[in-house]
Amino acid sequence: MFASFPSLRFLLLRLGFPFTPMRSFSFLALSFLGLTVGAAPAASPTHAPAHSPAVAPASPFTIPASDEGLPGAGPIRRYPWFQKLWTERRTTWAGQVERDQQTVVFLGDSITQGWGATLARSFPDLKVANRGISGDTSRGVLIRLREDVLALHPTAVVLLIGTNDLEENAAPWTVATNLRLILAALHEHNPALHVIVCAVMPSSPTKKRPAFLIRRLNQLILEATVDQPQVTVLDTWKLFADAQNDAPLAEFPDLLHPNAAGYAKFAAALRPLLATLGLSERAPDTFTPEPGFVSLFNGHDLTGWGTRPTTEKEIATTIRMQAADISAPLWPVVTQPTNYDGLTHSPDGRWLAQAGRIVATTPPGGRRIQQLWTTREFPQNFILKLEFRATPNADGGVYLRGPQLQARDYLIAGPYLKLAHFRPLDWNELIITVTDGVAHCTCNGEVLEAALKLPASGPIGLEGDRGQLEYRRIRISTAPAP
Repeated sequence: MFASFPSLRFLLLRLGFPFTPMRSFSFLALSFLGLTVGAAPAASPTHAPAHSPAVAPASPFTIPASDEGLPGAGPIRRYPWFQKLWTERRTTWAGQVERDQQTVVFLGDSITQGWGATLARSFPDLKVANRGISGDTSRGVLIRLREDVLALHPTAVVLLIGTNDLEENAAPWTVATNLRLILAALHEHNPALHVIVCAVMPSSPTKKRPAFLIRRLNQLILEATVDQPQVTVLDTWKLFADAQNDAPLAEFPDLLHPNAAGYAKFAAALRPLLATLGLSERAPDTFTPEPGFVSLFNGHDLTGWGTRPTTEKEIATTIRMQAADISAPLWPVVTQPTNYDGLTHSPDGRWLAQAGRIVATTPPGGRRIQQLWTTREFPQNFILKLEFRATPNADGGVYLRGPQLQARDYLIAGPYLKLAHFRPLDWNELIITVTDGVAHCTCNGEVLEAALKLPASGPIGLEGDRGQLEYRRIRISTAPAP
């Protein structure tokens, strides 16, 4: 049926649909749906497993000569240069197992390997181990996982893999399936082990890595990790993608590998997540409010905060959002008010009080709105000050008696795209002055909203939607009501 449409046939193959000329489109759709909800996929059409007898490798660190009996699916590179590099690096690491115990293991391909000696300098408060091999694929990582990673008993794993699979014409779902196997092996080794999975970074069609395939793969990564509470996905796609959804030359001179500026941005995006895992930034915040201000957060638990019942207006809003966009996040429906006094985290684990920060952790699957409210209301005029930090493309907000002021990675997620003083991936200060029911809001001194109308009274709220949002130094100064 599709034989007379070679461009469509090529597109379906690149997206990973099983394809023969006689298959119906409904069969393709069912195959696609089955795989995206967890059915085991077939191997990539261009990399079917070999059926020749397995050949015993010369050493545990040599690439097996055949795919027969190996875990996973898809390409395993066997170019001479790659086999040499694979053996050399893995043999060297075998002699460093004792030294590298209890490290944060960075696992991946050339982007990880290329971090080199600067990896430790990028994370001076961590003990790190680099287990990247230039040219590696997701199946290659799966094969070498036990000796290169599990033997180190890591405190956390930072995984970036998949771009070379695409270059070798593997289907995106093949990579996602291998990823599930990698995560299962890590979880079996240590159920408490946290894994940061980095989205595949942008590249270029000239590198056989077109944007549409990378974006499809990254969506499958989100789907593959939605039931993995020990996994956090970092949006390193949005962190770097240019207006054409390709790698920016200023940070990827060869359209594939970051330069020093790219690695600096990558490190900055990872630091908040590593801090939330309790691996860094563990010292208490010694900040003291200015005279006339009182803290709304004690720095170590969620006393004074909790949930409030969802309003009819909010429920109606989420219904409209879902009707317009099936991927829109659901609004949390709360029927009874609760307080989290004395708790360091909310019952669902989404909110965390840690080292002077209230953290809205990254939700599984991409987006999930969750809110946190003061148990106290504020009918007076007031000045509210706080700082927030957002991971790439993160979305959250500050509620002022009900209306929301967006707190986001503004320069990527908007809506304030032209701020001159916003500090991406770093702390930014919001100052909100409420006078007679109107709020004047600034970020690092730049006006966000000049006259945001508010109800006469209500609590202060925080929101997490997409990515990780952190809030700290939350303090308020009230004035008598007019």
